Amino acid sequence: MLEEKWSRLKSGTDIRGVATEGVPGENVNLTLDICETITQSFVLWLSDKTKKSPDALTVSVGRDSRISGPAIAQVVEKALSGCGVTVLSCGLASTPSMFMTTVDLDCDGAVQITASHHPFNRNGLKFFTREGGLESEDITSLLEISQKLSELFANGDSTGLPQGKQGEIKPTDYMTDYSARLREEIKKGVNADDYDHPLKGFKIAVDAGNGAGGFYADKVLAPLGADTSGSRYLDPDGMFPNHVPNPENKAAMDSISEAVIESGSDLGVIFDTDVDRGGAVDSKGNEINRNRLVAMAAAIALEGNDGGTIVTDSITSDGLKEFIESYLGGKHHRFKRGYKNVINEAIRLNNEGINCPLAIETSGHAAMRENYFLDDGAYLCTKIIIKAAQLRKEGKSLEDFISSLKEAKEELEVRYKINEHDFRAYGESVIAKLEEYAKSQEGWTLADDSREGVRVSLDKEHGDGWFLLRLSVHDPIMPLNIESNIEGGKDIILAQVEKFIASCDKLSR
Repeated sequence: MLEEKWSRLKSGTDIRGVATEGVPGENVNLTLDICETITQSFVLWLSDKTKKSPDALTVSVGRDSRISGPAIAQVVEKALSGCGVTVLSCGLASTPSMFMTTVDLDCDGAVQITASHHPFNRNGLKFFTREGGLESEDITSLLEISQKLSELFANGDSTGLPQGKQGEIKPTDYMTDYSARLREEIKKGVNADDYDHPLKGFKIAVDAGNGAGGFYADKVLAPLGADTSGSRYLDPDGMFPNHVPNPENKAAMDSISEAVIESGSDLGVIFDTDVDRGGAVDSKGNEINRNRLVAMAAAIALEGNDGGTIVTDSITSDGLKEFIESYLGGKHHRFKRGYKNVINEAIRLNNEGINCPLAIETSGHAAMRENYFLDDGAYLCTKIIIKAAQLRKEGKSLEDFISSLKEAKEELEVRYKINEHDFRAYGESVIAKLEEYAKSQEGWTLADDSREGVRVSLDKEHGDGWFLLRLSVHDPIMPLNIESNIEGGKDIILAQVEKFIASCDKLSR
């Protein structure tokens, strides 16, 4: 059984915690000593998985821009080296690029130091093998090994660690190679007369939010002829002084929209801190995000994959389902929240012989089969830019590409706190209770494709839309998502749902 000291560091398929002081009430629990122990555990785990001795392993290490990154990177690299592992020290890098080192540089594993879009005081460790990111049960195994090692160390016993020669730490500029790969993708996709400058005449603004994504403007777009002068916040700054680097954040999306309008750019792209998520805005500053981003990615992915299946998370809209199935001729497969959930579901479907070229979450995590089912914000934006260039040749725009998508008039998310120690069991009981309740409500129709929580469609007299109540992936929270096709509809739907919520004494707003 994991002690709380270790279990609270698990965040789905990542290790995350408070890495530095600076936020009142948040004490450091991801210490350098803990990072060292978890890294040593990864060596033991990876050695067992690959059947290689530690001194035969090569592991890459990268980090995003947050302020605790350099110190943690140094500790992680030293811990790997101390176990005999050859270390490729990649410095500031995107999370997707760290996975790609297992493909291009033949690394046995990779470690990315990141806490995604979380505040400056937090950080974490994300691990990859050649099969992709570690699963939730793998992270549990790492923490169990870490707990055992920690107990041994406390008794002065280090025999559990590999004994042998020191591994070499090699400075490695992989981001240059990764950027070149994206440039080649654009060159081939656009196939312009000026092959090496396919973006000549395009003005594209990039907002990196002071994360690790600034390379995209300087190393990917500018060499291809794009004017990136409207870009902002490209310099890494781990305090994130301008806005949260998160395509789901309103201030972040307002920022890239403003950048496009002020600079007269044709397109804008935005990344989260470690570039595993992306978003975009069109030439008018309109967001290509959430359902619109899913629609865009689906339309691109289904080219050459007629009738293919698109896996999304559970909160995608009814209009998106209609767009994918009626307009694009594909199949929409709603699944659970959590980027790893949608990716694994897409892989499962392909293994069963179902043509599934894309797994995408409304948060901006998008993984394409052609790109190792890696959730890569830079790759997604690259595909969008290629499509924009192709459409321009036809006298069309990105706006035209998804113009058939029907969008809701209103949307709302309410998050109910579960005031119960065993929050998961209580949340599951609420879901079961709501499912029965919904069957007796006039104008309510239970969805036949819900794979998470309870999704209900409501007729025109009861709000003309839908709602989904589910249990959070990690937290004692039950999010309620609502969409309506009429003005005032979200409030009509909310009032009906809250009649049911009132009967759940352990839920509060």
